[in-house]
Amino acid sequence: MTGTTIARTGDIAACRALRRIVFIEEQGVSEADEIDDLDDEAIHLLALQDGRPVGSARLLIRGETGKIGRVCVLRAARGTGLGAALIRAAIAEFRALPGIKRAKLGAQTHALGFYEGLGFAAEGPVYDDAGIPHRDMVLQL
Repeated sequence: MTGTTIARTGDIAACRALRRIVFIEEQGVSEADEIDDLDDEAIHLLALQDGRPVGSARLLIRGETGKIGRVCVLRAARGTGLGAALIRAAIAEFRALPGIKRAKLGAQTHALGFYEGLGFAAEGPVYDDAGIPHRDMVLQL
């Protein structure tokens, strides 16, 4: 991950471009499921590698819960620890906000072990989101 930075961004277009590649093109999620009206209220994290966007995450505040969503990493940057770094950056953002007591995310079921390794615990049943099986995961902050 040399030359990689993760920070808040106002460049929603860059985040959406990454999400289009990963979710719509690679995973077959419909554009209607991917694009919603929550981007304007969210905190966006953008990962840059040597100045190029390679990953992003979207953070929403819901009462005492910080919701992590739309986490994506370009194929060329996978396996480098970038996904874990994005999740850690999201957790740090929530910990810095007063009143946020937990982080929550909807994990694709194949990624449950990844999130468990970052301290999240699965809760509730498996459910379908955009044709992909997911399960909610929570981390107490």
